[in-house]
Amino acid sequence: MTIPGGPTTGGSPDTASLHRRSVEGWLATLEAVPDDCWDDPTPCRGWSVRDLVNHVVGEDLWTVPLLGGATIEDVGDSLDGDLLGDDPKAAGRAAGAQAVAASAALDAGGTVHLSYGEESADEYVRQLVADHLVHGWDLAAATGGDRTLDAELVGAVASWFDGRESLYREGGAIGPRGLMTGDPHDDLLARFGRDAAWNDAHAAFSDFIAAFGRGDVDAIMALMTDDCVFEATGPAPDGVRHVGASDVRGVWESLFTETGSPAFSEEESFVAGDRGVLRWRFDWVAPDGSPGHVRGVDVVRLQGGKVSEKLSYVKG
Repeated sequence: MTIPGGPTTGGSPDTASLHRRSVEGWLATLEAVPDDCWDDPTPCRGWSVRDLVNHVVGEDLWTVPLLGGATIEDVGDSLDGDLLGDDPKAAGRAAGAQAVAASAALDAGGTVHLSYGEESADEYVRQLVADHLVHGWDLAAATGGDRTLDAELVGAVASWFDGRESLYREGGAIGPRGLMTGDPHDDLLARFGRDAAWNDAHAAFSDFIAAFGRGDVDAIMALMTDDCVFEATGPAPDGVRHVGASDVRGVWESLFTETGSPAFSEEESFVAGDRGVLRWRFDWVAPDGSPGHVRGVDVVRLQGGKVSEKLSYVKG
């Protein structure tokens, strides 16, 4: 996803070098992906490892025509769909080599045609540097690879991102900023909406939140333990405690079938150890057609990649 570049810097002679290093780092991580990991979840919500790799390969393939002066319309849908075939690593190597060759001939004063309009070629390639660096970390985190990031690339991307972070967040390209610790590596990931400690618990919690957003009771229960506990928000002051998958399922089925137009949306979430915290909003339509909503917080316990406890609290 390309975002308007914000403050434009003059052409930098090392942009192509930064791009080459970011692609090389991405490809090194790709080569280390185990054969049984392609369907595994990643820090990019809703993307499997294969989805993530397909996205970056697509960016690399787009780099060649865009730096060559083509427009989005010129390329059309030729780079849509699956770009990996039977050998994702070979597809990645080929696309990366083409992209590096294209950026090596970068005219820092040139322009490219992006989805939001004309942009400087230097800015576009710096966007690619950031994507390869961050998605390289995503891939390593998802597949048990080396999460260490090139310190020089971290510094370059952090400086470039200073004038663009709010644009990326407002455009929906990144999530809420994570906890800043003062570590340059971890803080850059936090600014891109990542948690440097991402693990299977984060993946399970992300899937759980997404299942609620869809109102998918089967998916919700598949992500809860057999002895799960749900503590409802009412009646006051302590709510009602539901124990066991059967009892908890009944609550969700009632909620999503007996409420008019039910819709959960996430406002913020994070994981700390075996606990997850979610700030949410629940909207519905009353029988008389009037809309209603409530905002609240869930405190969740995660156990073995599933939710074992969900304690809900609401405002008001």
